[in-house]
Amino acid sequence: MNFRHKKREKLDITLISMIDVLFVLLLFFMVSTTFNRNTEVKVKLPEADAQAEQHSKLINLTIDAVGAYSLTRADGSAQPMLNQKLETLKKALSVLAVYSSELPLVINADAKTPHQFVISALEAAGAAGFNHITFAAQHSKPKS
Repeated sequence: MNFRHKKREKLDITLISMIDVLFVLLLFFMVSTTFNRNTEVKVKLPEADAQAEQHSKLINLTIDAVGAYSLTRADGSAQPMLNQKLETLKKALSVLAVYSSELPLVINADAKTPHQFVISALEAAGAAGFNHITFAAQHSKPKS
């Protein structure tokens, strides 16, 4: 009986062909992938149908189409604004927050107001300490 082990040849795995196959797969997936173009998406903002909570006292922050701010206190009197800078708005909101931070703050922004002015006002109100911040919306028109 022959119990000697036969010498086996060393197996040699060539990686070059595997790299080629992976490169072809990578190239295929790169070419066939569709990319989202978010800049081309047209957005139509919704209108509100639901009734909002009615509060007897609230603070109104109005932003017009050019980004000018105006504040109305809970008693209905206008809060004077020296200029239309964001720092002035922050100071005015901080003064109001000392006495009425629990009252809801309603942001009334014109439909053509740049988004940056609304976001800046929202950040200023949050930094001042207001907890209940809402946005005013128009009721949708009934379709005939």
